[in-house]
Amino acid sequence: MLVIPAIDLKDGRCVRLCQGDMAAETIYSDDVREVARKWEQSGASLIHVVDLNGAVDGEPKNLPHIQSILKSVGASIQVGGGIRSLGTVRQYLNAGVSRVVLGTAALTNRTLLDEACREFPKRVLLGLDARDGRVAVKGWTAVSEVKAIDLLKELAGCSIGAVIYTDIARDGMLNGPNLSALKEIVASSPFPVIASGGITSLEDLRAVRSLGPKIEGAIVGKALYDGKLDYQGAVEALSE
Repeated sequence: MLVIPAIDLKDGRCVRLCQGDMAAETIYSDDVREVARKWEQSGASLIHVVDLNGAVDGEPKNLPHIQSILKSVGASIQVGGGIRSLGTVRQYLNAGVSRVVLGTAALTNRTLLDEACREFPKRVLLGLDARDGRVAVKGWTAVSEVKAIDLLKELAGCSIGAVIYTDIARDGMLNGPNLSALKEIVASSPFPVIASGGITSLEDLRAVRSLGPKIEGAIVGKALYDGKLDYQGAVEALSE
C-alpha cells in the first residue's frame, strides 16, 4: 500500500483545511517546490496535489505552481481540483502529471468522464468525496442526493485508474479514518481504492491496509505537516 503525501494549494501556498472549509486554513509553506522535494527525499514515489482554488472556481488556479512542482521532483504527481473539461485533463497530462482526479465532473458531466477515460485509460481517478455517505461537489460546497456506493456501481464500465474516497467529516480533523464507510466503498468499488481523510497514525494506516488488496494507497496530509506521523518511518513500518 502506498503512503501518499498531500500538497493542498491555495493561492500558491501549501495549506491544510479543516473539513474543506476555505476559511479554516493553516499555511505550512510558501515554497511548494521545497515541500514536494521533502516528500520525495523521504521516499514518496507518488504525491497528491490539490488545487483548492480550482476546486471552488471550477478551473485551474494554481497551474504555474503545479508546473514548478513537476520540474522539481521525479516522483509521480496526481492532481485534482477544478478539472471540469477535457481541455484541462489534456493540459495537465500533457504537462507531465501522471494522473488527474475528476470529482464534481464525474457526477455532473458523465460525457467528460467517459471521454477522458477513453482518451487516457487508467490515468483518470474518481474523486469520491462524501458527507454522510452522499457525494459532495464544487469543492465540497454542495452535497448531492447521490449515494457514493450508487455512483460507483454506475461507473463500473469506465476505465478509471482508482477511486479516492474522502470522508469530509474526517478530513483535517486528525481523528482517524471512517473505516466502516471505507469498508463499504471497498466492497462496492470495481476499481482500486485510495483512502483519504483523517489518517493520523501508523495504526490508522495499518487499519486501512487491512481492508484488503483492493486498497492501493492512503493519502496523508495534516498528520504529516503537524508532525504526528513520520513519513519515512510509516513507509518503513508498513514494508516490514
